[in-house]
Amino acid sequence: MHFFIPRLFVIFSLLLTISCSDDVIDDTGDPANMVVEVTYADDGSGYVSILANADNTVQYEFRLGDNPDPDEVNTTGIFEYTFETSGIFELDVRAIGASGRFLRSIIQLNIELADQDVPVEQGYTTPLHYDGWDLVWHDEFNGNSINSDYWTFEIGDGCPHLCGWGNNEWQYYRAQNAWVEGGVLTIEARRESVGNRNYTSARMKTQGKKSFQYGRVDIRALLPKGQGIWPALWTLGESITSFGWPACGEIDIMEMIGGSGRENRVHGTVHWDLNGHVQAGGSYTLPSGTFADEYHVFSIIWDENLIRWFVNDIQYYQIDITPNHMTEFHEEHFFLFNVAVGGNWPGYPDGTTLFPQQMKVDYIRVFQKN
Repeated sequence: MHFFIPRLFVIFSLLLTISCSDDVIDDTGDPANMVVEVTYADDGSGYVSILANADNTVQYEFRLGDNPDPDEVNTTGIFEYTFETSGIFELDVRAIGASGRFLRSIIQLNIELADQDVPVEQGYTTPLHYDGWDLVWHDEFNGNSINSDYWTFEIGDGCPHLCGWGNNEWQYYRAQNAWVEGGVLTIEARRESVGNRNYTSARMKTQGKKSFQYGRVDIRALLPKGQGIWPALWTLGESITSFGWPACGEIDIMEMIGGSGRENRVHGTVHWDLNGHVQAGGSYTLPSGTFADEYHVFSIIWDENLIRWFVNDIQYYQIDITPNHMTEFHEEHFFLFNVAVGGNWPGYPDGTTLFPQQMKVDYIRVFQKN
């Protein structure tokens, strides 16, 4: 089970300044001792209440953003507002005295509305049967727990041997950040401190339990979003315990690097050893929307000659694996699912990144030719 984390966060700082009107009036009417309190709903509704109080004040003004005119003026100092979108907003609160001078507080609000759950039925789907192929393994993530006959978890931050998991990532992996409910696997990245890391997430694998050489792989998933968020659905060769990486080979079925303008694109890549690490790959961009809007199916078709990548059955890249230096891709591979936080490629979370973030997987299916 997972614990509840509020879906609406408000992070604010007060910058108290004294500003004067154009008129110079007796100082005895100046406001003083301004205090601003913020309360917010933890149900993801976007509701915020702000209470301002100052001595020698005749009225209060509230502005959202850089609006030159106040959005509301009253004598109570109470401001209530319901945000309709997530994001970072600036609130300007002013206490005005009889002198015409005012005290001003600038408050930054980091608003995260509760995700409107995307129905698992929404988006692209693929069949359980293809002509000429047998379904040799699948996990539909039914029931109420992750199947331990298929999956194990990697725990920690990679230290001491591979700190940051080789990519300078910031998360600490835990089994608690993944669960099955309603026929869907959820992997959740959170902002919380564990093991000297300020973020947690989960990374699960089928190593030693389910591995395959060649076939068609379909993974239906809903992706997270946000600067520095890095979801991945991928494979490694079982030979990693003998030869290490990249000599074991890696097939990235899907990677997405979160951030503005990047959440409509996924990447498919292979990594192998050729007197050192080499890689090749391609990318697919949605015609509209992002991969967080609805479920999509990420697929590879892998045989003795080619690996081909697909999104929703649209091929966007292929690579010839017949050269003698690509033997890594003619051996059995196991699967890994994870959501990283930060890293050399995506960069790192910033003030725009909202937590928690979730990757949801409806199914993984492996077919082989009959």
